[in-house]
Amino acid sequence: MKWEGERESENVEDRRSSGGGGLPGLGIGGRGIGIGTIAIALVGGWIFGINPLTILGMLSGGGAPTEQVSRAPSNAPPANDAQSRFVRTVVASTEDVWTAVFQRDQATYRAPKLVMFRGATRTACGTGQSAMGPFYCPGDQQVYIDLDFFDTLKQRLGAPGDFAQAYVIAHEIGHHVQNVLGTSEKVEAARRGGSPAQGNAMSVRLELQADCFAGLWGHHSQQAKQWLEQGDIEEALNAASKIGDDTLQRRSQGTVVPESFTHGSSAQRVQWFKRGFESGRVADCNTFDAPPR
Repeated sequence: MKWEGERESENVEDRRSSGGGGLPGLGIGGRGIGIGTIAIALVGGWIFGINPLTILGMLSGGGAPTEQVSRAPSNAPPANDAQSRFVRTVVASTEDVWTAVFQRDQATYRAPKLVMFRGATRTACGTGQSAMGPFYCPGDQQVYIDLDFFDTLKQRLGAPGDFAQAYVIAHEIGHHVQNVLGTSEKVEAARRGGSPAQGNAMSVRLELQADCFAGLWGHHSQQAKQWLEQGDIEEALNAASKIGDDTLQRRSQGTVVPESFTHGSSAQRVQWFKRGFESGRVADCNTFDAPPR
């Protein structure tokens, strides 16, 4: 992915050198990329599907992380390191793409802020922790990510590559787009009125739409910049496959329980990212009217 030299977003805040959040509470009422198998009840009625480091701890024989994290980061990276510049560049591209998409529908896109942190950080949804993986908080309309997650994605989940990382960022921005469009609010209302199984099914459709939106971003960013290289698309598809609910459940517990899915199967996540990438149209990302697979 030839990202060097492209515009960098000003809507990125670097908190990696701060001392962490240290707020009490259960965690984040946000939407995440979905890496794990343990559902956590969150503020505001949301379910942050799965905890990446919980499952990774199980895979390596360790226990679950503690709820409260309050530690100062050590060896904080420089403010303008290559990894932060990459994040700023991808965020800038999502701003360009979604601004243009909204303008075509005579609407205005309000870009979110992305916060890079280490360990723990304060959010409008509670205390954000690295163990939660990347997530979007609708309360402050911000995306949060501990960049160490990219090491987890590469080394433990087997999904290396810069476009795999870009997919993760674009997925979280996709949740912001859903918030702006009012989709998230409608889904949450439907979840409150249904059974747990129905709530999980709605969550899956919301997450798959965010995958499709990530593909849509990839489509338009490639048209504008021609910055993808050989193997980049495969990196994103591999990442989508590695974080499917069925793949993660099979790795953690040896069995798959479809009714407990909150983010979709590997095949579904790949399918909807590809659909967004091939089409580039919001209308083709309507996972809610699509028949279940």
